[in-house]
Amino acid sequence: MELKEILAISKLPGLYQMITSRDNGIIVTPLGEQKSKFVSSRQHMFTPLENITVYTNTGSMELAEIFKAMKANDKCPEVKAADKDIRAYFVAIAPEHDQQRVYTSDIRKMIKWFKSLDEVGMFKEEKKEESVKKDKPKKEKVAKPKKAKATKKESKPKKK
Repeated sequence: MELKEILAISKLPGLYQMITSRDNGIIVTPLGEQKSKFVSSRQHMFTPLENITVYTNTGSMELAEIFKAMKANDKCPEVKAADKDIRAYFVAIAPEHDQQRVYTSDIRKMIKWFKSLDEVGMFKEEKKEESVKKDKPKKEKVAKPKKAKATKKESKPKKK
């Protein structure tokens, strides 16, 4: 599972994994559940987490970078913590974020998303994949000998 498969859908709580798309909407599964449902594109807007960025003083920072910093910092506050605590935590995670344009409600939403993705095991898989890539020895490609082509048999003239 990757961030491009995970969606935030307007008017619906939580995060969803995209299964397939249709002309008039998409079929999604809520994270951590097996039940799928159709969501109409006429009533909802879909935002992949891969496309979300956070304002910084110099530009923007991808949500994936924020999640990596959150994973590195073990002290993640509760969503209902005081505004000062949440802001202090986010300053520790992303000190270059623009404090005027990134609201506390946005930070709460990112913390909620991080916790739900962590419960599903999204960040554990990344560590496993990285360690597997490092541990696997590279296979050398060996050229296979070419097989000799069979010659065609000459066809006999047809009898009439």
